[in-house]
Amino acid sequence: MTVDLNSRYGLNPAHSEVVEACQIIEPCDTLDMGCSNGRNAVYLGQLGFNVTAIDANPSAINMLENIINEEGMTNIKAEVYDINHASLGVNYGFIACTVTLMFLGPARVDAVIANIQERTLPGGYNLIVCAMSTEQYPCPVSFPFTLNAGQLREDYEGWELIKYNEDVGTMHNGAQLQFATMLARKPSQLN
Repeated sequence: MTVDLNSRYGLNPAHSEVVEACQIIEPCDTLDMGCSNGRNAVYLGQLGFNVTAIDANPSAINMLENIINEEGMTNIKAEVYDINHASLGVNYGFIACTVTLMFLGPARVDAVIANIQERTLPGGYNLIVCAMSTEQYPCPVSFPFTLNAGQLREDYEGWELIKYNEDVGTMHNGAQLQFATMLARKPSQLN
């Protein structure tokens, strides 16, 4: 039984969708986009994934680096990186982007998603969870970006959608809003 490092370091538990995805995704080179202080990266690292954790917040990255050093976790790298740049230079088997897109510049989201897709290895996975704003459920939080109904599904046309929903959920601060949740597998070869 592994020690729960998330609770040891006062991190929130890993996102439920990351935990669920790990039931089908074998440990591989993984990117945690918008990692904050590392709740998903630490969880994935404990499962044997080789994780690159990126976030624009240097103090969050410092906090994660302290945990990595304290625990001697050589399979996690933490880097300060502005996701808006959409210039990932390495390919991954799994890219997780949970509750991150809504903090990006709206004009950059298409480029970021295209970059994520390009940098996913054939047969690899993308996990995205993002707030939505729809007529039925206008977003109560003033995020810079929200998805429209069906937008994420359209962006991933041609990929195998292992999970896709646009359900109403509750944020950690209690706000009720609609989220698009998607786990998609990149085709092994293009037709």
